[in-house]
Amino acid sequence: MQTSQPVTVSIARAVQPGYHRQFAAWAHAGQELAREWPGYLGSGWIRTSPDSDQWHALYRFADFESLRAWDDSDERRWWIDSAGDIMETTRVEHRTGIEGWFDQSGDQRISVPETVVPPRWKQAVGIFLPFFPLSLLANFLLQPVTRTWPLALAVLLSTCILTPLMTYLFLPLSTRLLRPWLQAPRRPARRNR
Repeated sequence: MQTSQPVTVSIARAVQPGYHRQFAAWAHAGQELAREWPGYLGSGWIRTSPDSDQWHALYRFADFESLRAWDDSDERRWWIDSAGDIMETTRVEHRTGIEGWFDQSGDQRISVPETVVPPRWKQAVGIFLPFFPLSLLANFLLQPVTRTWPLALAVLLSTCILTPLMTYLFLPLSTRLLRPWLQAPRRPARRNR
């Protein structure tokens, strides 16, 4: 999509219960980073209700090129990564023309799903599942050769063999097979009342 019209982005995020103050500080930091970006026109955050875990953001750039530069920037990537596991993006929409928010004909509407970053414990499971059996197999096969070697050299050989196998073969396979589970939306924790 190429346009010289202003582009507004709407993002819905589900915040983990108990992390709303941290999320508000995180959101403010993102606004401060974007404020210095060329083409930035403004932004704001609202919460659905005082006890809701849903937050909605709107931010606006002068044109699609400015928005794309912000979206692809190292600063934004660092900011998004800094949220850790406290929130999950549930919806992203880009619209041009203010009338687009009221469903007038002629305006463009594009929904862009944002990548869901799995919680770190799921990432750890996704790495462990291929690594453990591969490590066992490598140690079993290398043991006759490395039995008399110093431990550091035996581990170095194993690491040199396993690292490329994990990086280029087994981790991509594990990620592909586990994708539905890794990217499943998080369920909010139950509150005791």
